[in-house]
Amino acid sequence: MEKLSRQDLFSLEAYAEARPDFRAQVLRHKAARRIELGDHATLYFEDRMTMQYQIQEMLRVERIFEASGIQEELDAYNPMIPDGNNWKATFMLEYEDVAERRDALAALINVEDHTWVRVADMQPVYAIADEDLERETSDKTSSVHFMRFELTPQMVEAATAGAPISIGIDHPAYTVSLEPIPEPSRESLAADLKAG
Repeated sequence: MEKLSRQDLFSLEAYAEARPDFRAQVLRHKAARRIELGDHATLYFEDRMTMQYQIQEMLRVERIFEASGIQEELDAYNPMIPDGNNWKATFMLEYEDVAERRDALAALINVEDHTWVRVADMQPVYAIADEDLERETSDKTSSVHFMRFELTPQMVEAATAGAPISIGIDHPAYTVSLEPIPEPSRESLAADLKAG
């Protein structure tokens, strides 16, 4: 999937006009890319559109219009765009109660290493997590992780041909799977591989 460049972005003025329609389009697009795993874990699969929206919002909020600042945002978010043989996702652990969240994050150390995807009946692929920086301490995990799932050519071929996709977590303190994910989500993730 092609990375974003300055030419792909709206100027601040143009984005102010386009934002309501673009935002509605992105929210519809993101709905199929949000995979809930149980009550507290969610994977938000990223792609070119979700990253353009994130960059545009950052530029808008921070009032960034200089070339160097725009390039910094591109450099920060382009790595989250899939490369055609992988899926990339933001993983979030969500607990409303502060005490419950604290206890859960302590119990879920290494949860990012236990998060997987599977195409058809092939071997599960475990996440490569937090390549940008360490997000975990010896006492607790982070509530947010960035993940990459690297697929074999056979997995890419099967997924783009319509094979079912399953996603899950097999951590001792949190085990859940969605087998298979809903068809709109499967189609959206398969499109990431076709665009490679």
